[in-house]
Parts: sequence; C-alpha cells; structure tokens
Amino acid sequence: MKNYHSAVGIVTAVLIVFVTLIQLDIAHLLIWAIFLAGPFLILWMVWAVLAAPVEIQETFEEQWYQDREDLRRG
Repeated sequence: MKNYHSAVGIVTAVLIVFVTLIQLDIAHLLIWAIFLAGPFLILWMVWAVLAAPVEIQETFEEQWYQDREDLRRG
C-alpha cells in the first residue's frame, strides 16, 4: 500500500463508529465484530505506516525535534 493516509483514516473512522455504537448501546453484534477486528486493523495501519515509501532528508542529529525551533540541535 503506497498511501498510508487512507489506512490511518479508515482505522480512525472505525474507531469513531465503534465508540459511537457503544455510547448509543445499539448493534451489539457489530460492536463485537469491530472489537475482534480491532487488533488486526491496528496491525494493518502500523504496517502501512512503517512500509510507506517516505524518504527522510534530515538525520537525527540535525533535527531531532521538528515541531519547535528552540528544541532543535545545532
């Protein structure tokens, strides 16, 4: 799978549906099905993210924390 964004989106949507069904207390069979499929969905998402063809340009020493300029090394 080349597009890991769709895997993350699908698993997130399933999680939102799961929580909504639990709160509404309906479709118990679907709740159990999602509960049992959940670990496999998580593994699929993790595999899709880790196997994504993303090239990292910086090394850990150059940019170990990318969100804040004040925490960057250098």
